[in-house]
Amino acid sequence: MTEKTMPAVAYRRSLPVDDGESLLDVELPVPEPGPRDLLVRVEAVAVNPVDYKQRQNSDPGGEPRVLGWDAAGTVVAAGAGAELFEAGDQVFYAGAIDRPGANARFHVVDERLVGPKPATLSFGEAAALPLTSLTAWEGLFERLGVGVEDTGTLLVTAAAGGVGAMATQLARALTGLTVIGTASRPETVEFARRMGAHHTVDHHRPLAPQLAELAPGGLTHVFSTTGTARNLPVYADALRPFGAIVAIDDDESLDMGVLKAKGISFHWELMFTRALFQTPDMAAQHRILTRVSRLVDDGVLATTATRDLGTVNAAHLREAHRVLESGGAVGKVTLTGF
Repeated sequence: MTEKTMPAVAYRRSLPVDDGESLLDVELPVPEPGPRDLLVRVEAVAVNPVDYKQRQNSDPGGEPRVLGWDAAGTVVAAGAGAELFEAGDQVFYAGAIDRPGANARFHVVDERLVGPKPATLSFGEAAALPLTSLTAWEGLFERLGVGVEDTGTLLVTAAAGGVGAMATQLARALTGLTVIGTASRPETVEFARRMGAHHTVDHHRPLAPQLAELAPGGLTHVFSTTGTARNLPVYADALRPFGAIVAIDDDESLDMGVLKAKGISFHWELMFTRALFQTPDMAAQHRILTRVSRLVDDGVLATTATRDLGTVNAAHLREAHRVLESGGAVGKVTLTGF
């Protein structure tokens, strides 16, 4: 390739999303792939809550910082020791939070975090999947230890959100669990059911009586994507003895004592952990995304992309951040092309 610089979207200071400088169009050097890295020509990205939370809470002090932890594109080059992909391969991935993000024309990512893009999806449809698929897969099958033959009842909060929709799909398709999703609006209820929820409950109404009606024998598992601290007593009451909870939100002041009587286990899930700590099993994310890609191409899983805002630029990304910050997003917001 001949390009030395590339268009990207970055932020220099933590600013409200309605400030025109909260995200900026910039020109940056094309990165060089290191050992085991891939250089990817990015064709589409998706936006997650982690993007706006980083913009709000991690001030780069004037230096341009690129966000974006969901991407699909084409491999341009591979670094020393890379062996899973080669130039021309179409891929999708979420990457690592401690490296520059993918809101740029070219992006460098460790190949062990990358999967082959589903052949049946467009780049935009594929970009919606990696972060939420990894979070849902690790949360269900690694943290909660759910097996393919497990039965019982799983509660998924915000089942029409990105992670909730993937957790719902995976549990419905690959386990024997009955899935109850929380959703409050007609459009979110419809989306959650389309993703595979057997039942839905309204999280704007008291959860306990709704759960008691749908699961009189109690829940066996909870996948909590939001409101964990607020709902923990409800989970403790609704779960059977020796039930389990996995949470992904940022609540830190949790009253764990309410879980003791029933021996309920609690787990945190962060899909960036493997990359942050360079764990020996980093390549597990490559294997998970490869499996997800096959399940999509086999018609078992569907993309959660619901809205594409156009090309990757600062104005469109500010709008994507605004939509997510409002709490009204259904599925995933994507951007395609430069």
